[in-house]
Amino acid sequence: PDILVMGKGMGGGMPIGAFTASPEMMAAFKDTPKLGHITTFGGNPLIAAAALTTLEILQESNLIAETLEKEKLFRDRLKHPLISEIRGKGLMLAIEFEQPGLGADLMNRLRARGVIALASGDQGQTLTMSPALNIKKDLLWEALDILLDLLKEA
Repeated sequence: PDILVMGKGMGGGMPIGAFTASPEMMAAFKDTPKLGHITTFGGNPLIAAAALTTLEILQESNLIAETLEKEKLFRDRLKHPLISEIRGKGLMLAIEFEQPGLGADLMNRLRARGVIALASGDQGQTLTMSPALNIKKDLLWEALDILLDLLKEA
């Protein structure tokens, strides 16, 4: 792409955003408006240090490969007739249900059992689960077992 806009995961939980492009493309933002690409978080040393540490961890570990393995475990484990689709990549996944309101209902019931998820969709039919990339497989398995138990009751 000519311009790449990034954010969120870059800072390992700290608020950050980035805008990158070739020097020629960046020159277009020099005057119209002057420094029009400056952001709220620009130049914060704590957040810059968090972003650098995040990049170092990603380069020095197997976190990305392990995340893709966990995504496969997630998708393989969540087989149920009420699930119409699982969308997303890595561990940012949305579970789609045909039944309106089921995602919202499950969100509340999961929270009561110690699992954090977020309901979405125009009718509350989607459940988003985005655990930390470094979640242990046994903890992820436990959360998926809880979800499957709750689906038996749905």
